[in-house]
Amino acid sequence: MHTESISFTPIDNTRLDNLCGALDDNLRQIEVALDVTIARRNEVFKVTGAIKAARKALDALEIFYDDADEPLDIDTVQLGLIEILRNPNELIIDPTVPQLRTKRGDLRGRTPGQNTYIKMIAEHDVTFGIGPAGTGKTYLAVASAVDALERDTVQRLVLVRPAVEAGEKLGFLPGDLVQKVDPYLRPLYDALYDLLGVEKVTKLFEKQIIEIAPLAFMRGRTLSHSFIILDEAQNTTPEQMKMFLTRIGFGSKAVITGDATQVDLPKHQKSGLTDAQEVLQGVRGIGVHHFTAADVVRHPLVQKIVTAYEKTAAQRAAQEAAREEQRRAIKGLAS
Repeated sequence: MHTESISFTPIDNTRLDNLCGALDDNLRQIEVALDVTIARRNEVFKVTGAIKAARKALDALEIFYDDADEPLDIDTVQLGLIEILRNPNELIIDPTVPQLRTKRGDLRGRTPGQNTYIKMIAEHDVTFGIGPAGTGKTYLAVASAVDALERDTVQRLVLVRPAVEAGEKLGFLPGDLVQKVDPYLRPLYDALYDLLGVEKVTKLFEKQIIEIAPLAFMRGRTLSHSFIILDEAQNTTPEQMKMFLTRIGFGSKAVITGDATQVDLPKHQKSGLTDAQEVLQGVRGIGVHHFTAADVVRHPLVQKIVTAYEKTAAQRAAQEAAREEQRRAIKGLAS
């Protein structure tokens, strides 16, 4: 283990308190994100951990101290840590990425992968965004849809999700059909409220300029001059995916998002998202972007969780391949 130290002088107790946060919560966030231990004595901070991690933690302390003229909220700390963890040679602010018009003036791609995704949506009529939770697949798709609406390049937004239970049986749900499917569509409402504001979203719903619907409602429709998003597409069947893709009319743009590792369909049922990648491979006008754990923009622990699952899945796949090879060898000897 390696120890580095930094001292902030002249002493500014208010700035130091803002840097550390209530009950040193900001320091704990840095520790968890970077796998280090931070000890503070007045203006002196000692960081213990692997050499690279300790030095990144010192960088984080310096950056946050410079911004600590006011208390640091949790979003500022966690987004700052995400960007500190990036490769410093990566271009995060890409001038070629379209600027999205939304209520969020600070909205931009936080990773090179997110920048590529935004450009791909702008350049293709159909775009697939595939990857783990927290990579901004749905949020950036909704932001691109809001941008298209604000620029009058489309006349309406249609946001779609399959109503599939996430590995648990919810049983009977009271209410009419809209109330029954509403819980499945809540993440799309949340993104719209954040990007347009509750009042404006309410008015656009009343005018039917924005529509949120379960996938089953799409059959038989043709959607022209619309921006259509299919979220949680890993929970579609191949037949449903084909049905959705053939709803696209003139002047429309579609984005399909999903995480192929979180399929909630019955085990024997192939995911429509996986099937579409195979069927549509090489078709011009269709963009496919794969996100990785490096694109996760949530609590820093989420990236570690995704990485741990990916590592374990790779190990299990390798073990299964080795067992299969062993079975074949034994079968060969027996014959």
